[in-house]
Amino acid sequence: MDSTATFPLPVQTLSVPGQAALTLRVLGRKPRGGALPLVLHFHGGAFVSGDLDSGACLAELLAGSGAVVASLAYPLAPEHRFPEALEAGYAALEWLYKQRSKLAGKDAPLFVAGEEAGGNLAAAMALMVRDRAHPPLAGQIMVAPMLDPCNATASLRQSLGDCVECKYADGWKQYLRGPMDAEHPYAVPGLAQRLAGLPPALVLTGADDPMRDEALAYAERLRGAGIQVQAHVLGADTGWPESLAEPLTGECPCANEARERLRAFFQAATPPPPS
Repeated sequence: MDSTATFPLPVQTLSVPGQAALTLRVLGRKPRGGALPLVLHFHGGAFVSGDLDSGACLAELLAGSGAVVASLAYPLAPEHRFPEALEAGYAALEWLYKQRSKLAGKDAPLFVAGEEAGGNLAAAMALMVRDRAHPPLAGQIMVAPMLDPCNATASLRQSLGDCVECKYADGWKQYLRGPMDAEHPYAVPGLAQRLAGLPPALVLTGADDPMRDEALAYAERLRGAGIQVQAHVLGADTGWPESLAEPLTGECPCANEARERLRAFFQAATPPPPS
């Protein structure tokens, strides 16, 4: 696929040194004499599928909201189970931090973001960064995130009806190595007991999103831990998370509102340049 033909913004593909299998697709470029937010983006795919192309929709929304976006082709389950994707993400994040001036401008603020399973990885990355005390994160963005392996929320039942097996349940089974992993906060951040000390969060979901209830529940738990949270339910016709993985043949009905929410979050979480 010729990515330059797909995106209206300049795209480059980079490899993380020392991580032979890790590839980043960087969308956008730093401005002259300034800096933009630099975002590490995780695509969706229920932990077992998806790639840089299927993640292009959210990557473009992030870039169109004023950020430089580095989308990661992380290792997929079941060949690579928890915590391999997360450790790959941390290696990429550390490298991006070192390269931030080159990619997005001097002292560019660093964010993590993801949709569906990628939203889980973004939330887990924020926890990991807090615990390892590096690199500094300006914010975390979760769009229609998969946060609850129980798959028992009202919004999920409403979407799936009487079906007890679905791609989300199967994805969780293939991602987690066993029942004990479901108790690990990095595997299931939605059930993490210690949420204090995390960066500001933006949670976006749709009225028709199967993961709506778990997304909003996590946002409320973050607020309870003293974290600055913006949580928004977009209109009923988002088609999330499936529509986020569709080819970029046109703009989705929720694109303008999503960009508005993303832009406001970047502005609120990014310190103003020195006068």
